[in-house]
Amino acid sequence: MIGSNFGRLHMESDALLAVTPNQMAQALLDRRILLKEQLPTVIRTLEAEEQNLSPKVARIVDNHKQANEVVAKLKEERDHAQIEARNLIPKVKQHRNVLVDSGGMVNLDPDWKKEKLLEELYEIEENIQTSALDHKAEKKMIERRKKLIEQNEKWLKERRDSNPEMAEYIDSRREMSHQFMVANKAHRTMMKAVEKAQPLHDKKVAIQAEIREVRRQLDRAKELLSQSDHAIEHWQRRLNDGYSELGVGFPDLLSDMNQVQNGGDSSFARKNKKNKHTPSNNKQDRRVKTSDSRGEEE
Repeated sequence: MIGSNFGRLHMESDALLAVTPNQMAQALLDRRILLKEQLPTVIRTLEAEEQNLSPKVARIVDNHKQANEVVAKLKEERDHAQIEARNLIPKVKQHRNVLVDSGGMVNLDPDWKKEKLLEELYEIEENIQTSALDHKAEKKMIERRKKLIEQNEKWLKERRDSNPEMAEYIDSRREMSHQFMVANKAHRTMMKAVEKAQPLHDKKVAIQAEIREVRRQLDRAKELLSQSDHAIEHWQRRLNDGYSELGVGFPDLLSDMNQVQNGGDSSFARKNKKNKHTPSNNKQDRRVKTSDSRGEEE
């Protein structure tokens, strides 16, 4: 905003060289006077803009924080349920093995031995926990887990009705399925919450950047205003007393110009020479070091 009000004017090199010190000093003085006149309005405008943005920023930040808290809570619920379910898998397998060894499965459908439900569930859990899956892959695996759990519920009902002695096995297996279902539901809800939070995040980032820029311009405008009186006094004295050294804070402004007029190099030329000279010295130093090194080896 400040830059748009006080832009720099483009000048050709010949016109620039033709500018006298007095003309330059007068232009700088005029600019400082103009700044002092206009900056209070600029500052009030920026302060009003900041005051208008501040409650919006606070509201958006709060909304985004609440959305993140919902996501975090659902994630915690999902993770807890998945841990509970995973911890039950060995227990269910142990109950099954005991029933097999004792003959408690004898009246069941012989096809139960072919069922790989527990193994598949365990494999799915391992993949979810240890693999870097994208949302699509994770969703696919969770859907597969859901179908396995539905099959498990049907299997449990049929087996409990025909085999009352399997209650402990069936109950632990049902609890495992319940925990997986809780995890699935929490995950689905969490993903919806994540989708809802993303636009809030983008909006928060944008409006925070906007208010930072307003505050940056406001600080710069206040700084320029605080310097105005000193700058005006400085250039007024230069116009009155000249451009040579006038004491502390007033160095000789024409020393470089005088040096060039007397046949010396400009500051730009001196800097170029210094930059060109420095690398050659470095190369020479490296050659000397290499020569010394070879001499030591010999």
